[in-house]
Amino acid sequence: MVEAQLLELDNVTKRFPAGGFIKKKYVTAVEDVAFGMPEDRPSILTIAGESGSGKTTIAKLILGLLTPTYGEIRYKGKSIQRMKRSEWKAYRRETQAVFQDPYSIYNPFYRIDRVLQIPVRRFDLTSSSEEEHELIIKSMEAVGLRPSDILGRYPHQLSGGERQRLMLARLLAIKPKLIVADEPISMIDVSLRAMFLNTLLEFNKQYGMSCIFITHNLTNAYYLGGDIIILCRGRAIEKGDIDSIVKKPLHPYTKVLISAIPHTTPKERWTDRLELEVTGITEPEEAVRGCVYCERCTSATEKCWKQKPRLIEAEKNHYAACFLYGENLHT
Repeated sequence: MVEAQLLELDNVTKRFPAGGFIKKKYVTAVEDVAFGMPEDRPSILTIAGESGSGKTTIAKLILGLLTPTYGEIRYKGKSIQRMKRSEWKAYRRETQAVFQDPYSIYNPFYRIDRVLQIPVRRFDLTSSSEEEHELIIKSMEAVGLRPSDILGRYPHQLSGGERQRLMLARLLAIKPKLIVADEPISMIDVSLRAMFLNTLLEFNKQYGMSCIFITHNLTNAYYLGGDIIILCRGRAIEKGDIDSIVKKPLHPYTKVLISAIPHTTPKERWTDRLELEVTGITEPEEAVRGCVYCERCTSATEKCWKQKPRLIEAEKNHYAACFLYGENLHT
């Protein structure tokens, strides 16, 4: 029996023009990315990769801020590009974002109160001003904020950690089905990062909120658990359970990412040195040919340059897009 999906990305590709339309060149930010999140089972999915791998583009596509060049994004079986106005409003309520910069998302001309009041009123979460105030107070207290110290102030008067916790309070008030968190802890103090991640885990377990967590830090991904997709230049090159991928990475790119995680003790040092051949910048059209990692891969063959490896199940519930594994060996 096929499990009902809350969110599905069906071979989604996003291209941006580069060098002018006359030259007919483009940059492929995301290519043939496909994954799903179950509807009846709250889950956590991490999308990880280095800067420029397409992580934020995927977040913007899911949120409707960008439109796919090819492919389709479906929410509860309905394409978000073909939703009616009422369906779109429901989708915007049930899919909420937390962004990287805890300051730029605030309007500096308005007090903090407005950040919580607008969604409560827009989505008709309460029936009176008294209920609205009570909901806001409870939501703030639940994420460790003191309403008496926060309400009435302006964004610049709050720390980065307070601004991000205010976003968590907003999520708690709305109680969406899906949270899209794009590098939400990279700009807050280290001492607050564990608190933020623990709150996401609590939202998942206690309130049934699924979460797409976008990061370049595999340590944070491992802390959250769940499944992970590794991106490289816009393509999903490995996916599966986070424990399986961290303990036994299959794709050469993932192995490099794992080896780059520093040891927890200062006395530990890396013993290996990775030597990669220096290559030129690939032309936009050429970026979609072959394996996206072949320019830096020490195991690349002529086949890797000419053919695109498919994402196949190399081991149980562990997928890799590499010619070293499974069906790709014989293509």
